[in-house]
Amino acid sequence: MIKVISAADRHHASHGWLNSYFLFSFSDYYDANNLQWGPLRVFNDDYIKGKNGFPEHAHSEMEIVTIVLEGEITHKDSLGNETVISAGQVQRMTAGTGITHSEKNDKDEEVHLLQLWFMSNKKGASPSYEQKSIDFLKEKNELIPLVTGQKVLEDVVYMNSNSSVFYGHLEKDKEINFKTFQIRKGLIYVMTGELFVNGIQVEKNDQVRSMDVDALRIKASADSTFILIDVPAVEANY
Repeated sequence: MIKVISAADRHHASHGWLNSYFLFSFSDYYDANNLQWGPLRVFNDDYIKGKNGFPEHAHSEMEIVTIVLEGEITHKDSLGNETVISAGQVQRMTAGTGITHSEKNDKDEEVHLLQLWFMSNKKGASPSYEQKSIDFLKEKNELIPLVTGQKVLEDVVYMNSNSSVFYGHLEKDKEINFKTFQIRKGLIYVMTGELFVNGIQVEKNDQVRSMDVDALRIKASADSTFILIDVPAVEANY
């Protein structure tokens, strides 16, 4: 099954300082039929204006991933971490039994980042933090692993979820095949350009949700960037 969800069907939340697009139910947006995809609970495409950000707030029992695409964000948390996350870097917080944090754009330029939440497969874990510079924005025509809970991948950020997140930048007419299994689900979010996924056309800010397939054949009809997420099929509440 391949299902395409158009860019227009994302929920748009504008708060002046924050321009955000939700792929799943979040905050003031609720849809009982769009709560999660496997353990992937949140996928927000966020634009944060300069000198603004998220004030200190709390989380628990989630694996929270931040992927910075443009600009930089300053992170502070209750574990004592205080760091800057720049474009090409990936952050993971294991909220576990509880963590508080803030994220602020201290610069004048807008920050563009993706915020992903995965339901943890390790309930009651101690809160922890990891940040890595992967330089994924420079790579072309291959899938770059960013985050995983599957130990077959190396030199990535680790999380407590049997899931993996990849970044792809395909030049026009280039193609990538991603092997998967029918017991897995996939999600592709097109950030720029235009793709064909298993022969189906998807455009900028569209998403593809897949299940019961053995492979995702991704071909670019224009220079394109995208995120690919591979998750277990079970809609578990860990």
